[in-house]
Amino acid sequence: MGTETILTRYSAGERSFPRINLQEAELIKVNLSNIDLTAADLRQARLGRSNFSHACLRAADLSESIVWGTDLTQADLSQAVLREADLSGAILTQANLERANLLKSILEGANFSGAKLCRALMIEVDLRPASDYRTNLSQADLSHADLSYANLSRALLYQAKLDGAKLCRANLSAGRGETALATDLSEVSMRGADLSYANLTGAILHKADLTGADLTGTVLIDADLREAIMPDGNFFNINK
Repeated sequence: MGTETILTRYSAGERSFPRINLQEAELIKVNLSNIDLTAADLRQARLGRSNFSHACLRAADLSESIVWGTDLTQADLSQAVLREADLSGAILTQANLERANLLKSILEGANFSGAKLCRALMIEVDLRPASDYRTNLSQADLSHADLSYANLSRALLYQAKLDGAKLCRANLSAGRGETALATDLSEVSMRGADLSYANLTGAILHKADLTGADLTGTVLIDADLREAIMPDGNFFNINK
């Protein structure tokens, strides 16, 4: 089925297109809100600046797709494959990405505030700011997500939930020079998280909960740990 046929049928009121093959399709600046693309093949599709808010993309394959600036507000992307996809500037507020595969995806400047990313695979993802916006993961649920080697430098993670998450060798450091914005982890929950050899230089961890976290080799130079709960369950003591 071609893209023109889908757009025509969508305009006529049809919303259900499960398991459709849209590999390399071009759906730029179109409105497909509330569409059902469950298990669809969207590999290498170009979906930039389109409206997929409230869409169902559960178990869809969007590997190497271009989704920059796309509205995916409250979309269901659970178990979706977004490997090496470009979601720069995408809006994913309150979206469901539980168990999604985001391996090596580009998420610069994306808005994940309030999103569910439990057990998502996010190894080597790029969450650095875009030219206009910082990547926003405020209040996102990243419990047990794998963010090993991820670049979260200067990202906003205010009140995010990272309990049991893997952040081994992740970059959560502040920028340098003109880009000297601190990664905001204030009031974040990282209970039992693996932060071994992660770089948190200059990060804001004010009131963060690090109970049971693995800080083996973690770099905390100039990090703001005021009122933070350390792995042993005690508050940070600046005199230690």
